[in-house]
Amino acid sequence: MTDLMTPDTDPHRLARAISGCNLVAGELKPARCGRTFPVVNPATGREIGHAPHSDASDVDDAVAAAMGAQAAWAAMPARKRGTLLADCSRLLADHVEELGRLVALETGKALRTESRVEASVVADALQFYGGLGSELKGETVPFHPDMLSFTQREPIGVVGVIIPWNAPMMLMALKIAPALVAGNTVVVKSAEEAPLAVLRVCEILNRKLPPGVLNIVSGYGPDCGAPLVAHPGVGKVTFTGSVETGRIVARTAGQKLIPVTLELGGKSPMIVMDDADLDRAVAGAVSGMRFTRQGQSCTAASRIYVHRSIHDEFVSRLKARVDAMKMGDPLDEATDIGTIISRGQLERVLGYIETGRADPEARAHECSQLPADEALRDGLFVRPVIFTGLANGSRLAREEIFGPVTCVIAFSTYEEALAMANDSDYGLAATIWTRELKTALDATRRLNAGFVQVNQNIVVQPGLSYGGVKQSGLGREASLEAMLDHFTHKKTVILNMT
Repeated sequence: MTDLMTPDTDPHRLARAISGCNLVAGELKPARCGRTFPVVNPATGREIGHAPHSDASDVDDAVAAAMGAQAAWAAMPARKRGTLLADCSRLLADHVEELGRLVALETGKALRTESRVEASVVADALQFYGGLGSELKGETVPFHPDMLSFTQREPIGVVGVIIPWNAPMMLMALKIAPALVAGNTVVVKSAEEAPLAVLRVCEILNRKLPPGVLNIVSGYGPDCGAPLVAHPGVGKVTFTGSVETGRIVARTAGQKLIPVTLELGGKSPMIVMDDADLDRAVAGAVSGMRFTRQGQSCTAASRIYVHRSIHDEFVSRLKARVDAMKMGDPLDEATDIGTIISRGQLERVLGYIETGRADPEARAHECSQLPADEALRDGLFVRPVIFTGLANGSRLAREEIFGPVTCVIAFSTYEEALAMANDSDYGLAATIWTRELKTALDATRRLNAGFVQVNQNIVVQPGLSYGGVKQSGLGREASLEAMLDHFTHKKTVILNMT
């Protein structure tokens, strides 16, 4: 552990202090091979630290530590485990500003609009699950009057957690909190683009948790993530990432016959009816598209279906709202929009934009302005783009771009809008905007998505069951059912009374 017991709001100093380390059995340590890779500030292109290039041997160490701690952790009363998580939440609450600044530095997400908010949700998630320890209970089963039959919930063992870079702290918290309260121990594999803030979270939590209960390693997928999924000591994997990698995780877990939770992304539709409150719908498109996160969100409203009678007015108002948003230094309080996470992701996004521009029927409405600050000239900034005129079958309307690019598509009838919204390989989130209750309720039933909202477009919250259908994944997160169904086994016990 470092000697940084109090919050440090200088993210550059903090990044240097925790660079090069995994956290295993309560101790910060380098990878066995001694190699590291750079962590880069996407707003400047400059290296801010480095992370261990962990491999299977480091995974072995982390899993061994988790296995060694699991029996005692599982034997602890569930409410006491919950109390420890609640204590961790209060400890993290003192570090919100520190963590917000650190994650802004390494991901390029704006501090005011995104990173500070994410840091707050981490503490909230631990607080939420900390209060659910007493819900780890079974049922009595009236099988036979001469037999006492009941079920009980038991932990799975060691849980492997693989997280992405777009909201690393929040998504980690929503995975580790239910796993820990349920009596499992955890090994986290961080995203190589954003390993520092999550490491700092785990270091803070280890001040309260017994050594080995929560461990974290960094590295690349084939070298570190794959050995974690395949490790014989790991009894459950929860993964958030791409469909392609999710399939690999599922195949490996299937060979071991262990459960998996997969959150694999989306292409979330937003339907705006002609009777919708237009001002409210436009504001919902701005927040729902996650423009402040540069569109790097699985639930981004990247397909917006607008009734033909209000289409042009909607586009005009949406462009004006996004034009007013400021792009700049993620650590500047005046910044609304930061950067894309990496050079590779930037090139992917720009490639989609060029594909859209090449469509003769399409029009690209570029929004906001690139920052003028010379210090940011090498930053991975891209102007948000609203496309109109694209067909529903175009690549931009079907594929997950994970950038600040949305398609606004006109429709004439409600049935046409529903058909286009459901014509997707994904099924994570969807919204409908209307004043008509009958239409709203019908849409919530017929939209093929796991997370459907009416007249709002909020992000996942602790307490709301979250997950998708079709290629958006398997299982649910962020709720009581996530803890019970995905992080415990149910055992049936029968006592013969005769």
